Amino acid sequence: MTARPPEPSRTPAAPAAPSLAEPSAVPGREDLESLLTIRHFENLLLRMFAEGRLNGTTHTCLGQEYVPVSLAPLLAGDHVLSNHRGHGHYLALFRDPAGLLAEIMGRAGAVCSGVGGSQHIRRDGYLSTGVQGQSLPLAVGIGLRCKRTGDGRIAAAFVGDGTWGEGAVYEALNMAALWQVPVLVVVEHNGIAQSTPTHAQMAGSIAGRAAAFGIDFVEITGHHIPGIRERLTPVVRRVRAEHRPAVVQFTTHRLGPHSKGDDTRDPAEVERLRAGDWHRELTGRLGAPFRELDARIRAELEEVAREVEARPPATWTGSGPADPRTEDRWPN
Repeated sequence: MTARPPEPSRTPAAPAAPSLAEPSAVPGREDLESLLTIRHFENLLLRMFAEGRLNGTTHTCLGQEYVPVSLAPLLAGDHVLSNHRGHGHYLALFRDPAGLLAEIMGRAGAVCSGVGGSQHIRRDGYLSTGVQGQSLPLAVGIGLRCKRTGDGRIAAAFVGDGTWGEGAVYEALNMAALWQVPVLVVVEHNGIAQSTPTHAQMAGSIAGRAAAFGIDFVEITGHHIPGIRERLTPVVRRVRAEHRPAVVQFTTHRLGPHSKGDDTRDPAEVERLRAGDWHRELTGRLGAPFRELDARIRAELEEVAREVEARPPATWTGSGPADPRTEDRWPN
């Protein structure tokens, strides 16, 4: 197995937080760096695909970056289950763009030796999958184990609004409510499932579905990170301490295509969404310092891409010493 350099800790650095009592407070520098890393990583991937430098497919989270950044410090040390649109979830927790890009490119230093690609990543309590709805039953099982062992951890599963057409979601919610399992369901509700608007594929609401099982529901409609954390801290605390499952819906928007080039929406609609994007707002509010940070991180990621692209292909034999990044921390 190819040797890998040491990787950063999963636990995010504590942001320099403004007053959480101010909903529109500017994110701290750590959060800004995380937001911009995810934004420019995703843009970089789309450009590399367009230039023929990448194979396979990818699903970016452009516009939704603030969701995993807001939650990262609240979920440090917990089990996190991601989905096909999961680069931001991984980067917010691990701050490892080189390892993720190497995984997507199949280069040395890849998180999973290049066999997981864009969608299927496993590392230190984190697991992503491209199978819709698969993560929720798994989250219930993991959460139940956490409850029985009393380790104080929870299982958080990220899903989209399109995932609510899967029967496994409701089986999982039923078990989580019956058994009082510490599970947090994070819904990134961007209003479209691949190419189908939510109103054309979902009757009722996610809030109504949570209520049917007696599960706590919270909706987040803004993108200001300090205010989001203030609102969700007690929610996560209840899930952890009282073993009460909860559903948190981020009513958000997706700026990029479903995959790397299949956006069926009217360009005018996408431009309307861009007008309310966090990046545009922070550029206007913070001015030159934000633009300088933005340019620096973009340049750093370009250098990461050049360095990773020059690496030899990843190798995997299925044997040898365990990689500390993927050594099993899942409950047995």
